Amino acid sequence: MRHIISILLENEAGALSRVSGLFSARGYNIESLTVAPTDDETMSRITVVTDGSDNVIEQIEKQLNKLVDVVKVLDLTADEHIEREIVLLKLNRSEAFKPALEVLSSEYGGMVVDASGDTVVVEITGAGEKLDRAIQSVPREAIRELVRSGALGIATGNRAIHKS
Repeated sequence: MRHIISILLENEAGALSRVSGLFSARGYNIESLTVAPTDDETMSRITVVTDGSDNVIEQIEKQLNKLVDVVKVLDLTADEHIEREIVLLKLNRSEAFKPALEVLSSEYGGMVVDASGDTVVVEITGAGEKLDRAIQSVPREAIRELVRSGALGIATGNRAIHKS
């Protein structure tokens, strides 16, 4: 089963390496990984998407909590949460691909963020499945370049990950 694990850790050199090293040393696959500072400049938040049974995820959480830099670990998929990704699609600008651009805009909420030369860059934000469908809706020959972020997630309601 797919899990989104949110990790709050001290913003120290090597902290990300220790977290990713834990996954690789134990043979756990990382589907996506994002990291950024939080509102507290001494903390960073890592969002890891991985696959595993509930027992495997429980083991991952326990092992992450043993790392010195880790402050808190939360499996977001255990409860209600919001998940988002972003994709930037650089498309060849031509009349032949204009219908694909219109579909990205009308059906997937795509927004043109750059139109220069013979290309146009479209930004789409949403759940991973939405982005998959948006990308599949565009003819391959229209795509010049594609870049996609990893998943970001946040628990709904009062459940939160923060320094206690």
